[in-house]
Amino acid sequence: MSNLEIRDLHVSVDTEDGPKEILKGVTLTINAGETHAIMGPNGSGKSTLAYSIAGHPKYTVTSGTVTLDGEDVLEMSVDERARAGLFLAMQYPVEVPGVSVANFLRTAKTAVSGEAPKLRTWIKDVNGAMDRVKMDTAMAQRNVNEGFSGGEKKRHEIVQLELLDPKVAVLDETDSGLDIDALKIVSEGVNRFAENGDKGVLLITHYTRILRYIKPDHVHVFVDGRIAEEGGPELADKLEAEGYEAYTGAGATASVGSAAGA
Repeated sequence: MSNLEIRDLHVSVDTEDGPKEILKGVTLTINAGETHAIMGPNGSGKSTLAYSIAGHPKYTVTSGTVTLDGEDVLEMSVDERARAGLFLAMQYPVEVPGVSVANFLRTAKTAVSGEAPKLRTWIKDVNGAMDRVKMDTAMAQRNVNEGFSGGEKKRHEIVQLELLDPKVAVLDETDSGLDIDALKIVSEGVNRFAENGDKGVLLITHYTRILRYIKPDHVHVFVDGRIAEEGGPELADKLEAEGYEAYTGAGATASVGSAAGA
C-alpha cells in the first residue's frame, strides 16, 4: 500500500525582484485508497504544490521533504518520479506536434514500466481506454493534443492515467474548462482509477462542482501557501455555501494563524 508524504514543504520561484516564497510549510499525507481535494482561491499555491511534486524546474524547494513509499521524491529526476508511480494531469495539457497519441502513449508506457507492451494487446488496451472516456479511437493517430478541444485534452489525460496506472495521481484543475458532460466522463475515469483501492488521488480545484462526482475523503483549504483548514467532505459543502471569504477577508488572519499553530 503506497503513500505520499509531504512534510513542511517550502517552495519559491524566481522573480525580477528575487526569489518569492509560494509554499510556506505544507504538510500532507495521501495514503493508498484516499482521495484528497485541495481547494482555494487563485494564487494560493495549489498548482505550485502539484508542479513541485512533479519536479517542474521553475519551482525551487527550499526546505521540507516529499517521499513516496519512503523514497525521497525530491532527489529524483522527472522521469524517475514517473517510474516511481507519480502522475500529473495538467490544468493546460500541452500540444506535442509531430508525435501521435498512439506513439506518445506507448513510449510513455514503455518508459514507466521498463518494457514495451505487446502491440496486439496494447492496441486493445488503448482503444478500450479511449472508448471509456468517449474519445474517437481515430484520434490516436492525431498529434498529441493538437487541435483537441479542452474536453478532449482532459479526456486524453484520463486515458493516460488508466494506461500508465500510477500509484498516486495529482490532478491539477482537471475540471477546468469542462462542460457538464465532459465533467461527468472525466470524473468517472478518476473514480475508476481510485476504486482500485491501492491508489492515492490529490485533486486540485477551485470549485466544488467536480466533488459532486468525485467524493473526497479529505478536503484541504489552501490560502497564501499554507493549509488554512482541513476536514471531510462537509468542508467542501461549507465552501460551496460560504466561499473563501472567511479565509481571504476579515477572518483570514485568525484562520491561517490557527492552522499554522495546529
